[in-house]
Amino acid sequence: MSQATKAKFLESGPFHQDLKARVEQYLESSGRSARDLPGMYLKTAVILGWFGASYAWLVFGATNVWGVMAGCVSLGLAIAGIGFSVQHDANHGSYSSSRSVNRLLGWSLDVIGGSSYVWNWKHNIFHHSHTNVVGLDEDIDIQPLCRIAPGQRLHAAHRFQHLYIWVLYGLLSVKWHFIDDFKDLVTGRVGRQKMPRPSGRKLAGMLVGKALFYGWTLVVPILLHPLWQVALAYALTAFVLGLTLATVFQLAHCVEEAAFTEVPQHSHAFPHDWATHQIGSTVDFARGNRLVSWYLGGLNYQVEHHLFPRVCHLHYPALSRIVEDTCREHGVHYRVNTSVGAALKSHVRWLKRMGQPVIEVAV
Repeated sequence: MSQATKAKFLESGPFHQDLKARVEQYLESSGRSARDLPGMYLKTAVILGWFGASYAWLVFGATNVWGVMAGCVSLGLAIAGIGFSVQHDANHGSYSSSRSVNRLLGWSLDVIGGSSYVWNWKHNIFHHSHTNVVGLDEDIDIQPLCRIAPGQRLHAAHRFQHLYIWVLYGLLSVKWHFIDDFKDLVTGRVGRQKMPRPSGRKLAGMLVGKALFYGWTLVVPILLHPLWQVALAYALTAFVLGLTLATVFQLAHCVEEAAFTEVPQHSHAFPHDWATHQIGSTVDFARGNRLVSWYLGGLNYQVEHHLFPRVCHLHYPALSRIVEDTCREHGVHYRVNTSVGAALKSHVRWLKRMGQPVIEVAV
């Protein structure tokens, strides 16, 4: 472990203790389990059905360019839906109290092109532990192509990043499918942080998942359609998927309202406790939009997810009221954008700001 990752947060204080107590009381009084909710099983069936229907239409049914394009968009959004609502809860252990159920549904990430093993280290451990910490949170590092945080190096081209970054977002899933997981496997690192290389069943699960993904994505379609058509369909589907995944993440963490932190240089502790840090570096959005909340698996309630990642996302709307009230009573700033549009505008303004040079005023 590097010296940077040894930096600790302050001990949990009255705010975090009070918040945990209130959430526990809510779960007890609601009569609903924190996990294994019937609504999640129904939702999973709907999303997997959407995925299956989109794939069947695209491979076996579409006969013209407009039908293919519609199938690609639908399939890309359905795959993103699996990522938002199924594998995300499962790999956090918030889908079910059964480890077997969580592992099975968590492996859906491997089938749609990622690696649940690498994702666990990159997302569950590194991102959730040090959210928006420059150098420790790989999710905010697009260097040298873009500058997302104040502690990152500025290049001249970054003044245009609010225009070209959307293309990079669209390429995210292609990079993920063919490069990132294999690179992390070989190097044993996610960004600057060390990750133990998988072996045995974990390595086999990763490789089998990749094989299945390449099979249904490329091999089966190539048996039925010309290679160039399959390549174009994959490219469009992957672009829709990458743009959707990246944008949703950025709206929760890379906006004007979110705080960015650097690793302490002259002390071994961050200035806040862990819970206060999570609230400062994370922003909710579109909390009143039920369709957005359903599709995103509650990831528009990102504050609640970071504070209680092992609670099913169907509880997040109720938890948000508890978190906001507790923050108000303890003087902690709770951040939220009222709509998707407001969050997008905030993200674009932040990109513009990060693309401009810092002007130092002489005193």
